[in-house]
Amino acid sequence: MKEIAVVTGATKGIGRAITLAFAKEGKDLVVCARNQDDLTLLKEEVEKTFNVQCDTFSIDMSKKEEVVSFATSVKKISSQVAVLVNNTGVFIPGEVTKEEDGALEMMIETNLYSAYYLTRELIPGMISKKEGHVFNICSTASKMAYTNGGSYSISKFALYGMTKVLREEMKEHGVRVTAILPGATYTASWEGVTDLPEDRFMKAEDIGATVVAAYKLSKQAVIEEIELRPQLGDL
Repeated sequence: MKEIAVVTGATKGIGRAITLAFAKEGKDLVVCARNQDDLTLLKEEVEKTFNVQCDTFSIDMSKKEEVVSFATSVKKISSQVAVLVNNTGVFIPGEVTKEEDGALEMMIETNLYSAYYLTRELIPGMISKKEGHVFNICSTASKMAYTNGGSYSISKFALYGMTKVLREEMKEHGVRVTAILPGATYTASWEGVTDLPEDRFMKAEDIGATVVAAYKLSKQAVIEEIELRPQLGDL
């Protein structure tokens, strides 16, 4: 049974770039996103280009029962989860005192709980093998508050905290844990909402390459966190 990489929010932006980067390394994949059409296109591209298996699932990761169902499907496909990338996320700008009621709950459920519940489901297999790598896609907003960040920043601070706690817990089990903290990365969420040129942003492919490079270190080393920003700095 081949080792697999599991990536959430895999069809767009950073998630897509990470998926393609692991496919290039020859990893079979189990991925999820909400849109089935996007998943179908991704599966066709990955399997045709890289000759690896890519199983896809249409999942709303803000719902615990769907996260658990996805984890069950993953474990049926393979017990050898080598990599878990918790990438699912949503960003709605706003201020704590002005954003719509429910914004905090929605972003906590999507940006934090999805990673929490999926990790709890899949990490026992890593512990039993005494190897594996969990990547949580945080944000520079996980460490630096900014205006109009609102509940998004709160959720990303929480995900970063979870990552640090998990790192401590997994030391004795041989499971590596890494926080990825990207700054402004050009993805679909920026299209049509900024006049800045595309080259003012990082490329999603840079994040994918960074995750794979961290994974490929020897099992005696772990990069605990990686903070990336555009060359010209924050926007």
